[in-house]
Amino acid sequence: MKKILITGGAGFIGSNLTEYFLSKGYEVRCLDNFATGHRYNVEPFFQNPNYQLIEGDIRDFQTCHKAVKGIDYVLHQAALGSVPRSIKDPITSNEVNVSGFLNMLTAARDANVKRFVYAASSSTYGDSESLPKVEEVIGSPLSPYAITKYVNELYADIFSKTYGVECIGLRYFNVFGRRQDPNGAYAAVIPLFVKQLINHESPVINGTGDYSRDFTYIDNVIQMNELAMLTQSKGAVNTVYNTAVGDRTTLNDLVNYLKEYLSSFDRKIADIEIVYGPNRQGDIPHSLASIEKAKKLLEYQPTHTIDKGLKEAVQWYWENLK
Repeated sequence: MKKILITGGAGFIGSNLTEYFLSKGYEVRCLDNFATGHRYNVEPFFQNPNYQLIEGDIRDFQTCHKAVKGIDYVLHQAALGSVPRSIKDPITSNEVNVSGFLNMLTAARDANVKRFVYAASSSTYGDSESLPKVEEVIGSPLSPYAITKYVNELYADIFSKTYGVECIGLRYFNVFGRRQDPNGAYAAVIPLFVKQLINHESPVINGTGDYSRDFTYIDNVIQMNELAMLTQSKGAVNTVYNTAVGDRTTLNDLVNYLKEYLSSFDRKIADIEIVYGPNRQGDIPHSLASIEKAKKLLEYQPTHTIDKGLKEAVQWYWENLK
């Protein structure tokens, strides 16, 4: 069976990918420095003989070389996420997301890895107002984070043309689901709101709540990674794909969904009021992906709509946050 390296494998997306590919019988190596990932995400895998953990940092080139040795496919998830984090500390975001990415890409080239699939970002669309977002039409970046993720795409394109490294970028659109961390200053909106509602606290929406997002459940992301990793179509590689559902939900509707689903466990949650604050710097107003390219070239068919994904996520959080 093929060997996969998952960078950021102790994080939310990385640990879900690890669990899935181990269940398929792959050998999975995880590289993580636990800056944002958690050891409890990977502890269940320690007893699996097909699992290996390397604790290290992608900013260290020798660590990257060690991690890719004998590897067939790289699923590169390691990054410092969060627009606000990048605005507060652009230097570290650049070191991890650009220098670290280049280290991994170079190490993968040197090791003759079959394919390099990496987490790109919908933030690359920047100030482009066109909806839905199609891969070939982007705007100017609105944050240091967005710049770093766009630079990843540029490097991947150059490495494919110059060195023949097969690269596929997946522009993630607001991924959510089991194991997504609700704690910390840069927690994503869905796990943060779920935690607050379970604790009978009022969620704070930035702005009027009319901003919308293409919220994408983790199982859809796993499917896209597998399709990108295994596609045999030469016309499907060395490009980027939106990784989304192709539908958008306002923040107001999102909170109403969460209140409805959580109130089936605790009726008091239905009466919790929502608080509104100022808009967040660097946020784009609306995000909606076209997934036609992924459907055509990768035969992608998302299994989870926003409501189905939220129901599963809420069930997981209720069982694990209580």
